[in-house]
Amino acid sequence: MARDKDPMTDAPKAADGKEKTTDQRIAKAIARAGLCSRREAERWIAEGRVVVNGARIESPALSVGPDDRVEVDGKPLPAPEPPRLWRYHKPRGLVTTARDERGRATVFDNLPERLPRVISVGRLDLNSEGLLLLTNDGELARRLELPSTGWIRRYRARVQGRAIDPDALARLADGITVDGVSYGPIRAAVETQQSSNAWLTIALQEGKNREVRRVLEHLGYPVNRLIRTAYGPFQLGHLAAGAVEEVSPRILREQLGAVKKVTPGTGGTAKAKPRPVKPGQGKRALGKKGPARPKTGAPGGTKGAPKRGANRRPG
Repeated sequence: MARDKDPMTDAPKAADGKEKTTDQRIAKAIARAGLCSRREAERWIAEGRVVVNGARIESPALSVGPDDRVEVDGKPLPAPEPPRLWRYHKPRGLVTTARDERGRATVFDNLPERLPRVISVGRLDLNSEGLLLLTNDGELARRLELPSTGWIRRYRARVQGRAIDPDALARLADGITVDGVSYGPIRAAVETQQSSNAWLTIALQEGKNREVRRVLEHLGYPVNRLIRTAYGPFQLGHLAAGAVEEVSPRILREQLGAVKKVTPGTGGTAKAKPRPVKPGQGKRALGKKGPARPKTGAPGGTKGAPKRGANRRPG
């Protein structure tokens, strides 16, 4: 029997296993076309940038179907393509936004020209580096950002401090409130101590804005380097700084199907039902070689560096 929903799109499926063509909210339709996230689509609608059947709309409380004509900024809404996902090693010094009002270099300005229009799954701030997931599907990005997936975000953080208190780190497992903001459970441990700096491993599920930096600074350990090493089952591995590698559709489908089987807060990594995999294929797609162990200096090497000026902006 076919599953009720396609794990790639979360859309209803017919008896023959194909995705049904049904009406959907206008913001979701725009996100599925890969122009932006659903939240950003709602903002575009409020700004008067969306026209449906010749009429400009001001509210996202509208459903559209395959026979409706949708235009964004005067251009027809492109047909949604199959969802795709890429692992990207974000270098330091890039902002994760389509357009920066201060004129700083962005992630999307530095992607290879071969990539289609993509958006990011969550963000990494200017001085953070490591794994950033990219997708051509705004609705998929939204699904992967939700804490309900049960996926754990893992980091390595270099902090200032000669004597790190392991008990203070252990208490983070109960959550903490900093400046009125409540953060959920965080698992932190000392990896290595290097003179006046220490490397910590961090695992969390919510991923609020600048969460790792704010929590560790609150404990008296300012962060001077932060690397995301994993996002759920997808790992940074040995992906070179600036490089991009696509996750195979089969593995993406398996992992999205596994999302529904994970109970939030019970461990973190979604695991799909084992299937035969060609030698090296699954490990390469997921980045299973394990997180890189960079030295205390800046990431070195230019292998796999993207072309500048590609200007592949989402929206």
